[in-house]
Amino acid sequence: MGKLTNSMVNALSEPGRYADGEGLYLRISPAGGRRWVLRIQIHHTRNDITIGDARHISLKNARLEAAALRAQVAKGGDPAAERRKAKKKIPRFEEAARRAHAEMCKGWKNGKHQQQWIKTLELYAFPKLGKRTVDKIDGPMIRDVLAEIWLDIPETARRVRQRIGAVLDWCYAKGLRDSEAPLRSLARGLPRQPKRRGHFAALPHFEVPAFLDTLRAKPMSAGTLALELLILTAVRSGEVRHALWSEVDDDLTIWTIPAERMKMGVEHIVPLSRQAADVLRRARHLSIDDNSYIFPGPISGAALTDMALLELVRGMDVPVTVHGFRSSFRDWVADETDAADEVAEACLAHSIGNKTKAAYLRTDFFRKRRALMQLWADHCLPPACIVALPAQPVATIQQTPVPVRNAATLPTLRRHAYR
Repeated sequence: MGKLTNSMVNALSEPGRYADGEGLYLRISPAGGRRWVLRIQIHHTRNDITIGDARHISLKNARLEAAALRAQVAKGGDPAAERRKAKKKIPRFEEAARRAHAEMCKGWKNGKHQQQWIKTLELYAFPKLGKRTVDKIDGPMIRDVLAEIWLDIPETARRVRQRIGAVLDWCYAKGLRDSEAPLRSLARGLPRQPKRRGHFAALPHFEVPAFLDTLRAKPMSAGTLALELLILTAVRSGEVRHALWSEVDDDLTIWTIPAERMKMGVEHIVPLSRQAADVLRRARHLSIDDNSYIFPGPISGAALTDMALLELVRGMDVPVTVHGFRSSFRDWVADETDAADEVAEACLAHSIGNKTKAAYLRTDFFRKRRALMQLWADHCLPPACIVALPAQPVATIQQTPVPVRNAATLPTLRRHAYR
């Protein structure tokens, strides 16, 4: 039997806490509010669980509710956590994905990746999962999304799987799900994908000079100059497309790419060969007043898009990728020079795979890289091809022919492995 009676409950008015027994209390606030509260230990932690307003819940019903809560805890349940979860609004997958993307993309440097990340979910995940609350999404649902694209576009399918997992893990960290993304057994419910070909299509290094001859025979534009500089410096597409005049020294001998624009997040100092400096001098004749980009887009004045260089290469009817020219450079170093691997990798702004070696190696091999990049530029474009531009209007400059060694049809191209 409890300590309280109905007449006592009705008569009590002083603020305080009045015990009925087994953790049940009538709590009266200074403002006169009257509530039933159960004090109970859940997983060795004391919790006060409100049962309800004493004006609407009788003593008998409060005791019954308290008994039900005690029984739930005895079976390992956590009514306090369940109530908190019930109060928290569980978002639908699309809403959660956009919120997770908005948070995570703050740490991403690649704008293209930011757009593609959410775009793949919009195309492939939202139609099936978008309206489901994140706490109800399970493995079979994810499998059904992936099954439609798993063999047709395997690379994209793997990215969709990873991004769905990232969203659900974000929800788990936010307390919106009881578990992380159920991805471990998904592969067993899907067919084996064809083996990936992880290499970028690249020109053999001995065919790069002829390619540059054909490129330089085209009318001079921001795109052709950007691609030429990319080949001569072996940098990535985004690094050259977003290059700023403020990053290049006055003598056009050094290009300093800041850490926030580098894939590895480390500042990269590029030694500029005489041929690369010539590209920048020609770019100045095409520059737009007050535009900080070295290679601005012809219409918007913003940085060139990634498709600008890719379409330029495709228009030359060669089966290679823009990124593949880094492979051409790396193959040339291996085949034609005695340069150490560390120097070649430093030219490409790659990290050193051996962690112990990387911990002690502090140099960036700048002097050796300068000599190597000049050798590469001489291989691609002999000094005789350097253009001495006269001081004349841009319209005239654009029509000035560029010396070309050999405009003959390019040799048959083949795919080289990216290293």
